[in-house]
Amino acid sequence: MNTGTNTGTGAGTDAAHTAAGTPAGAVRGRDQLVVAVDGPSGSGKSSVSKEVARRFGLAYLDTGAMYRALTWWCLDRGVDLADAAAVADAARELPLDQGTDPDRESVLVAGTDVGEEIRGARVTESVSAVATNPAARAALVARQQEVIARSGRRIVAEGRDITTVVAPDAHARILLTADERARMARRGLQNGGTPDAEQLHQQVVGRDAKDSTIVNFTEAADGVVTIDSSDLTVEQTVQAVIDVVVRAAGRPA
Repeated sequence: MNTGTNTGTGAGTDAAHTAAGTPAGAVRGRDQLVVAVDGPSGSGKSSVSKEVARRFGLAYLDTGAMYRALTWWCLDRGVDLADAAAVADAARELPLDQGTDPDRESVLVAGTDVGEEIRGARVTESVSAVATNPAARAALVARQQEVIARSGRRIVAEGRDITTVVAPDAHARILLTADERARMARRGLQNGGTPDAEQLHQQVVGRDAKDSTIVNFTEAADGVVTIDSSDLTVEQTVQAVIDVVVRAAGRPA
Protein backbone atom coordinates (compact mmCIF):
# COMPACT_ATOMS: atom_id res chain seq x y z
CA MET A 1 0.00 0.00 0.00
CA ASN A 2 1.29 3.42 -0.90
CA THR A 3 -0.45 6.62 0.07
CA GLY A 4 2.26 8.98 -1.13
CA THR A 5 3.04 12.11 0.82
CA ASN A 6 4.94 14.44 -1.56
CA THR A 7 4.81 17.11 1.10
CA GLY A 8 6.02 20.16 -0.81
CA THR A 9 3.85 23.03 0.39
CA GLY A 10 4.46 25.90 -2.00
CA ALA A 11 5.94 29.27 -1.26
CA GLY A 12 3.37 30.48 1.24
CA THR A 13 3.11 34.07 2.44
CA ASP A 14 2.93 36.04 5.65
CA ALA A 15 0.68 38.65 4.05
CA ALA A 16 -2.53 37.46 5.70
CA HIS A 17 -3.69 39.25 8.84
CA THR A 18 -6.57 38.64 11.19
CA ALA A 19 -9.14 41.31 11.87
CA ALA A 20 -7.23 42.14 15.04
CA GLY A 21 -4.03 42.64 13.07
CA THR A 22 -2.27 39.42 14.10
CA PRO A 23 -0.19 38.14 11.18
CA ALA A 24 -0.60 34.55 10.01
CA GLY A 25 3.19 34.42 10.27
CA ALA A 26 2.81 34.50 14.04
CA VAL A 27 1.72 30.87 13.98
CA ARG A 28 3.55 29.66 10.86
CA GLY A 29 6.53 28.56 12.92
CA ARG A 30 4.57 26.17 15.16
CA ASP A 31 5.99 22.65 15.18
CA GLN A 32 2.49 21.31 14.61
CA LEU A 33 -0.58 22.91 13.06
CA VAL A 34 -3.47 20.77 11.86
CA VAL A 35 -6.44 22.54 10.28
CA ALA A 36 -9.53 20.42 9.64
CA VAL A 37 -12.15 21.73 7.21
CA ASP A 38 -15.48 20.05 6.45
CA GLY A 39 -18.31 21.15 4.22
CA PRO A 40 -20.85 20.26 1.54
CA SER A 41 -20.29 20.32 -2.23
CA GLY A 42 -19.70 23.81 -3.60
CA SER A 43 -18.95 25.38 -0.22
CA GLY A 44 -15.51 26.42 -1.47
CA LYS A 45 -13.59 24.17 0.92
CA SER A 46 -11.04 22.97 -1.64
CA SER A 47 -9.96 26.35 -3.02
CA VAL A 48 -10.05 27.95 0.42
CA SER A 49 -8.16 25.10 2.08
CA LYS A 50 -5.43 25.22 -0.55
CA GLU A 51 -4.93 28.94 -0.04
CA VAL A 52 -4.91 28.62 3.74
CA ALA A 53 -2.25 25.91 3.38
CA ARG A 54 -0.16 28.27 1.25
CA ARG A 55 -0.49 31.15 3.73
CA PHE A 56 0.64 29.01 6.66
CA GLY A 57 3.22 26.98 4.73
CA LEU A 58 1.37 23.72 5.33
CA ALA A 59 0.73 20.53 3.39
CA TYR A 60 -2.76 20.04 1.94
CA LEU A 61 -4.88 16.88 1.86
CA ASP A 62 -7.95 16.60 -0.37
CA THR A 63 -9.72 13.57 1.08
CA GLY A 64 -12.44 13.82 -1.55
CA ALA A 65 -9.83 13.08 -4.21
CA MET A 66 -9.02 9.90 -2.33
CA TYR A 67 -12.63 8.69 -2.54
CA ARG A 68 -12.70 9.64 -6.21
CA ALA A 69 -9.47 7.75 -6.85
CA LEU A 70 -10.95 4.66 -5.24
CA THR A 71 -14.07 5.05 -7.38
CA TRP A 72 -11.92 5.29 -10.52
CA TRP A 73 -9.98 2.18 -9.46
CA CYS A 74 -13.19 0.20 -8.90
CA LEU A 75 -14.66 1.26 -12.24
CA ASP A 76 -11.40 0.55 -14.04
CA ARG A 77 -11.19 -2.94 -12.56
CA GLY A 78 -14.88 -3.72 -13.07
CA VAL A 79 -15.67 -3.90 -9.36
CA ASP A 80 -19.42 -3.94 -8.71
CA LEU A 81 -20.03 -0.82 -6.62
CA ALA A 82 -23.08 -2.52 -5.10
CA ASP A 83 -20.81 -5.25 -3.70
CA ALA A 84 -19.84 -3.68 -0.38
CA ALA A 85 -17.21 -6.30 0.45
CA ALA A 86 -15.53 -5.97 -2.94
CA VAL A 87 -15.40 -2.18 -2.66
CA ALA A 88 -13.94 -2.45 0.85
CA ASP A 89 -11.29 -4.85 -0.41
CA ALA A 90 -10.45 -2.42 -3.22
CA ALA A 91 -10.08 0.38 -0.65
CA ARG A 92 -7.58 -1.65 1.35
CA GLU A 93 -5.61 -2.60 -1.77
CA LEU A 94 -5.78 0.77 -3.57
CA PRO A 95 -2.29 1.56 -4.98
CA LEU A 96 -2.60 5.30 -4.40
CA ASP A 97 0.12 7.93 -4.47
CA GLN A 98 -1.48 11.28 -3.61
CA GLY A 99 0.54 14.46 -3.27
CA THR A 100 0.02 17.11 -0.61
CA ASP A 101 1.35 20.22 -2.39
CA PRO A 102 -1.41 22.87 -2.47
CA ASP A 103 0.08 24.26 -5.69
CA ARG A 104 0.04 21.01 -7.65
CA GLU A 105 -2.55 18.25 -7.54
CA SER A 106 -0.99 14.82 -7.93
CA VAL A 107 -3.17 11.72 -7.83
CA LEU A 108 -1.63 8.51 -9.17
CA VAL A 109 -3.31 5.11 -9.06
CA ALA A 110 -1.02 2.21 -9.93
CA GLY A 111 1.27 4.77 -11.54
CA THR A 112 -1.49 6.26 -13.72
CA ASP A 113 -2.22 9.99 -13.40
CA VAL A 114 -5.98 10.13 -12.78
CA GLY A 115 -6.15 13.77 -11.68
CA GLU A 116 -8.43 14.80 -14.55
CA GLU A 117 -10.46 11.62 -14.84
CA ILE A 118 -11.56 11.59 -11.21
CA ARG A 119 -13.24 14.98 -11.76
CA GLY A 120 -15.22 13.72 -14.76
CA ALA A 121 -18.88 12.75 -14.90
CA ARG A 122 -18.22 8.99 -14.80
CA VAL A 123 -16.55 9.15 -11.39
CA THR A 124 -18.73 11.99 -10.07
CA GLU A 125 -21.89 9.98 -10.73
CA SER A 126 -20.53 6.94 -8.89
CA VAL A 127 -18.46 8.29 -6.01
CA SER A 128 -21.30 8.31 -3.47
CA ALA A 129 -21.62 4.52 -3.79
CA VAL A 130 -18.03 4.29 -2.56
CA ALA A 131 -18.16 7.14 -0.04
CA THR A 132 -21.18 5.61 1.74
CA ASN A 133 -19.48 2.23 2.19
CA PRO A 134 -18.54 2.12 5.92
CA ALA A 135 -15.68 -0.38 5.53
CA ALA A 136 -14.22 1.51 2.59
CA ARG A 137 -14.45 4.74 4.57
CA ALA A 138 -12.64 3.15 7.50
CA ALA A 139 -9.81 2.02 5.22
CA LEU A 140 -9.44 5.47 3.67
CA VAL A 141 -9.72 7.26 7.02
CA ALA A 142 -6.74 5.21 8.23
CA ARG A 143 -4.77 6.33 5.17
CA GLN A 144 -5.76 9.95 5.73
CA GLN A 145 -4.57 9.79 9.31
CA GLU A 146 -1.27 8.33 8.10
CA VAL A 147 -0.83 11.26 5.71
CA ILE A 148 -1.48 13.73 8.53
CA ALA A 149 1.06 11.96 10.75
CA ARG A 150 3.69 11.85 7.99
CA SER A 151 3.26 15.57 7.38
CA GLY A 152 4.59 16.12 10.89
CA ARG A 153 1.05 17.22 11.76
CA ARG A 154 1.50 20.36 9.67
CA ILE A 155 -1.39 20.16 7.24
CA VAL A 156 -4.79 21.44 6.13
CA ALA A 157 -7.10 18.48 5.57
CA GLU A 158 -10.51 18.96 4.02
CA GLY A 159 -13.50 16.74 3.35
CA ARG A 160 -16.72 15.71 5.07
CA ASP A 161 -15.66 14.00 8.31
CA ILE A 162 -12.31 15.58 9.06
CA THR A 163 -13.40 17.54 12.12
CA THR A 164 -15.15 14.59 13.75
CA VAL A 165 -13.48 11.37 12.54
CA VAL A 166 -10.19 11.92 10.72
CA ALA A 167 -8.70 14.68 12.89
CA PRO A 168 -10.97 15.42 15.85
CA ASP A 169 -7.85 16.62 17.71
CA ALA A 170 -6.95 19.21 15.06
CA HIS A 171 -5.78 22.60 16.34
CA ALA A 172 -8.54 24.34 14.34
CA ARG A 173 -11.78 22.65 13.23
CA ILE A 174 -14.03 24.44 10.78
CA LEU A 175 -17.32 23.71 9.03
CA LEU A 176 -17.39 25.74 5.83
CA THR A 177 -20.88 26.04 4.46
CA ALA A 178 -22.94 28.07 1.99
CA ASP A 179 -26.53 28.21 0.87
CA GLU A 180 -27.76 26.12 -2.05
CA ARG A 181 -27.82 29.10 -4.41
CA ALA A 182 -24.16 29.88 -3.86
CA ARG A 183 -23.09 26.24 -3.99
CA MET A 184 -24.93 25.58 -7.25
CA ALA A 185 -23.41 28.69 -8.84
CA ARG A 186 -19.87 27.76 -7.78
CA ARG A 187 -20.12 24.18 -8.98
CA GLY A 188 -21.55 25.43 -12.28
CA LEU A 189 -18.48 27.63 -12.77
CA GLN A 190 -16.19 24.73 -11.90
CA ASN A 191 -17.95 22.68 -14.57
CA GLY A 192 -17.43 25.38 -17.18
CA GLY A 193 -20.89 26.88 -16.83
CA THR A 194 -22.77 23.60 -17.30
CA PRO A 195 -26.24 24.50 -18.61
CA ASP A 196 -27.90 21.27 -17.42
CA ALA A 197 -29.53 22.43 -14.19
CA GLU A 198 -30.78 18.96 -13.26
CA GLN A 199 -27.32 17.44 -13.65
CA LEU A 200 -25.83 20.25 -11.59
CA HIS A 201 -28.46 19.76 -8.89
CA GLN A 202 -27.61 16.08 -8.69
CA GLN A 203 -23.89 16.81 -8.41
CA VAL A 204 -24.40 19.22 -5.54
CA VAL A 205 -27.63 18.52 -3.64
CA GLY A 206 -28.07 14.91 -4.72
CA ARG A 207 -24.61 13.81 -3.72
CA ASP A 208 -24.80 15.65 -0.41
CA ALA A 209 -28.09 13.91 0.38
CA LYS A 210 -26.54 10.49 -0.28
CA ASP A 211 -23.35 11.17 1.65
CA SER A 212 -25.20 12.67 4.61
CA THR A 213 -26.70 9.25 5.34
CA ILE A 214 -23.34 8.16 6.72
CA VAL A 215 -21.58 11.35 7.87
CA ASN A 216 -22.86 14.70 9.15
CA PHE A 217 -21.22 17.60 7.35
CA THR A 218 -24.06 20.11 7.59
CA GLU A 219 -24.03 20.79 11.34
CA ALA A 220 -20.98 21.67 13.38
CA ALA A 221 -20.00 19.31 16.18
CA ASP A 222 -18.97 20.71 19.57
CA GLY A 223 -15.85 22.82 19.23
CA VAL A 224 -16.19 23.23 15.46
CA VAL A 225 -16.48 26.78 14.12
CA THR A 226 -19.02 27.39 11.35
CA ILE A 227 -18.18 29.82 8.54
CA ASP A 228 -20.96 30.64 6.08
CA SER A 229 -19.36 31.70 2.80
CA SER A 230 -22.61 32.33 0.90
CA ASP A 231 -21.99 36.05 0.50
CA LEU A 232 -18.21 36.09 0.93
CA THR A 233 -15.52 36.31 -1.71
CA VAL A 234 -12.81 33.64 -1.77
CA GLU A 235 -10.37 36.07 -0.10
CA GLN A 236 -12.89 36.98 2.60
CA THR A 237 -13.51 33.30 3.28
CA VAL A 238 -9.78 32.57 3.42
CA GLN A 239 -9.36 35.41 5.89
CA ALA A 240 -12.22 34.12 8.03
CA VAL A 241 -10.55 30.71 8.21
CA ILE A 242 -7.18 32.30 9.01
CA ASP A 243 -8.79 34.23 11.85
CA VAL A 244 -10.10 30.97 13.32
CA VAL A 245 -6.72 29.25 12.94
CA VAL A 246 -4.78 32.10 14.56
CA ARG A 247 -7.20 32.17 17.51
CA ALA A 248 -7.11 28.40 17.89
CA ALA A 249 -3.32 28.22 17.62
CA GLY A 250 -3.03 29.85 21.01
CA ARG A 251 -4.83 26.89 22.60
CA PRO A 252 -3.50 23.31 22.94
CA ALA A 253 -5.10 20.79 20.56
